[in-house]
Amino acid sequence: MARVQVNIPAHTHFEANIPIRITDLNYGDHLGNDALLSILHEARVQLLNNFGYSEMEIGGASLIMADVAINYKAESFYGDTLTIKMAFDDINKYGFDVTYHVLNQNGKEVARAKTGMLCFNNTARKLMSLPTEVKAKIETKA
Repeated sequence: MARVQVNIPAHTHFEANIPIRITDLNYGDHLGNDALLSILHEARVQLLNNFGYSEMEIGGASLIMADVAINYKAESFYGDTLTIKMAFDDINKYGFDVTYHVLNQNGKEVARAKTGMLCFNNTARKLMSLPTEVKAKIETKA
């Protein structure tokens, strides 16, 4: 079976630290896959906020998620604090990817992920180009 591969770029634009809550655990008593996706969402909101943006306002556009890929590498448990190293990558006409390198408090790799984010005009209900100002700001490598 072919496995999804997520490549993590050498640069990092922002790091978020997010503790694992008791409600993030699944029946196996470790971090659930659905909870990890929610944690990545929180981390992405923090990344955007760090750049002065939100998912609803990024240079005159809003963002929608076109795709997501996650490689699970290790378990994570209640009491762990995840460090999520994020980078903007694959910047294109309509958006960009956000990559997530997820590590626990001991530096052990928990997951690698990527979300494809597209610029969207909520009024016209259609895709729009990545605003020039946003592109210039996020192209800067850390």
